[in-house]
Amino acid sequence: MEIQSFFQSEIFRHVIATSSFIVTLLLLFFIDKKIFQILKKRAAQSPGILDDFVVNLFKIPALVFGYWITSKLFTHFFFNDLTITSYLNHLNALILVFVIAWLAMQVVKAITYYMQSKLDIKVTNNLNARKSLTQINVFKAIANAIIITIAIASALMTFEQARSIGLSLLTSAGIAGIIVGLAAQKSIGMILAGIQLAITQPIRLDDVVIVEGEWGRIEEITLTYVVVKIWDERRLVLPVTWFLEKPFQNWTRTSADILGTIFMYVDYAFPVDKLREKLAALVKDNPNWDKRVANIQVTDQTNRHKELRILVSSADSSKNWDLRVDLREKLTDYIQQEFPESFAKIRISENKK
Repeated sequence: MEIQSFFQSEIFRHVIATSSFIVTLLLLFFIDKKIFQILKKRAAQSPGILDDFVVNLFKIPALVFGYWITSKLFTHFFFNDLTITSYLNHLNALILVFVIAWLAMQVVKAITYYMQSKLDIKVTNNLNARKSLTQINVFKAIANAIIITIAIASALMTFEQARSIGLSLLTSAGIAGIIVGLAAQKSIGMILAGIQLAITQPIRLDDVVIVEGEWGRIEEITLTYVVVKIWDERRLVLPVTWFLEKPFQNWTRTSADILGTIFMYVDYAFPVDKLREKLAALVKDNPNWDKRVANIQVTDQTNRHKELRILVSSADSSKNWDLRVDLREKLTDYIQQEFPESFAKIRISENKK
């Protein structure tokens, strides 16, 4: 009788329900794993990579969502008479809030990946691609920030104490609101500046800029700061407001094409036309020259030498740098070999009485 009464008791029913719940969770894990293995295999057979990305993206959120449904069902049908039922329901509500937020962030990530896959920043003229990529990254950060804020607010509202605190804070906001507003003014202003930067775009990802006397490329743009990758692999981190308040050079604002200069100082007797012929021969087959500009002009003179400005063009600043250092070396060697007496020199004359 005791054994029969035990099997008919609530304790036995709860033990069976708990065991079934654990077994169901394990089954869901293996089912989710099997389904996504099949989906991943099919995605691998397709020509694009977007479906592979989406499959990997939603594998864990789908499993957690399945766990939430299972927990909700078991709580409603088997654990509804327990003393901790209210806590289980509250936990289910919290899980639902964060699962939805997680799914929303994964959707944003998938949309961002899809839009980025349509852009090709490896082409020579990648201005429009970099412009779109900058906007996508900034608005992705905004969307995620909004989702996280709503999720946290929704989770807090499930607590009765939090609702009471919220009401009391609203009724006694006054001075506290002013203090918080003043404290957050700079942070809010920086976020708004980040949004303004994404819309007006004085800079874009991969732009070549001169900031704080340093040459570099825009590596990362967020709502609050910008990372500039300096030519020697250092990173210069600046607030977004810096690019809205201070002047800076953007070498790729409208296009990547650029002109570079080389200055050389030679004696008055040096034949400039010979150097022009040599320059034309050197740039002709140089891959860093875009065939637009290559000329030499005498731009200044002193009592000791004349100044030659060699102007050459390239498709972007990196190629122009390589072109200039290459030409500077070869032209210097040419003068040294063909006209060794033509380098700038100081003349000293002796007055004879």
